[in-house]
This record gives sequence, C-alpha cells and structure tokens, in this order.
Amino acid sequence: MRNTLVLNASYEPLTTVSLKRAVVLVLQDKAVVEHAHPLGMVRGTGIAVPVPRVIRLQRYVRVPFRQRAPWSRRGVLVRDQHLCAYCGRRATTVDHLQPRSRGGADSWLNTVAACAEDNQRKADRTPEQAGMKLLRRPFEPTPEATLMLALGLRGSEMRELAPWLPAVA
Repeated sequence: MRNTLVLNASYEPLTTVSLKRAVVLVLQDKAVVEHAHPLGMVRGTGIAVPVPRVIRLQRYVRVPFRQRAPWSRRGVLVRDQHLCAYCGRRATTVDHLQPRSRGGADSWLNTVAACAEDNQRKADRTPEQAGMKLLRRPFEPTPEATLMLALGLRGSEMRELAPWLPAVA
C-alpha cells in the first residue's frame, strides 16, 4: 500500500505517512479523510474506515520553511527510481561518487543509486578512477518533488490527487 498524503489544516501538503499512521490519526480525531481509495476499507472490531489517500489535520501545525529537502538513502533510491546509475539495472544500494573514506559527504550531489555489483566494483574509488561512466548525473530534488516522489504516484493516481499536490516547476 502506498503512503498517505498529509495536509495541514490550511490544505498545504506537509508530508506522507504510512497507512497505519493515517488511520490512527483519523481514529484519534486528529485528522479527517479528504480523499479515500474508492474500493478499500480498513476494518476492525466495530469500526470501518475508508483507506485514506489524503488526510487533513484538524489543527494547524506551524512548520518552518524548508528550502532544501533532507538527504536520505531511501530518498536517493526513490529519486533515481531504484535504477543503477552505472548500468541501469535494479539498484539496492547507494554509492558515494567521492567515497566517504576520502571525505565524501552524504549529500544529494555526491550519491547515486547503484546495484550491489557496481557498488562493489567501484569500491573505494571515484567513478573516473574505476573507469565507470554515470548514465545520469545526480541532482538535488526540491522539497515539493521529494514529497511527490515519496508518494510514488504515477499517471492516473497523479491526476486523481492533483488538487492536493503542490505545483512542481
């Protein structure tokens, strides 16, 4: 099951949460379901809640403005669509272009998704030293793009939730 989009009381997108967390927020009356999966229900003893796709918090939460998306291993894999930056196969690891042992940082521009074989082949070297070419350059996603990637939306799902999503340039 995909993540659920959480809106602030003012309808601004805040984050994504798991289905379980979204249902708990609704049951605790901390959030209301704005958009539910048309065919799904979460059932428990004496309760039935529609599977939430978008929930809205009942109370406004003040969030400091974020100019940059926080880096994470999962974020790099999602950004690169779980495709190896060296061969294009399924990626399961994150590779540092400038190895951490040589001062490389955990940052959007220094990391790419990689398959285990290519990550091991590159080892403690830069791609140039290992004779490996990148299929695509790493980039830093905007906070809005990170939210969209976390939702994992495609095609019709994107159109269905479009009213609640921020415009991404």
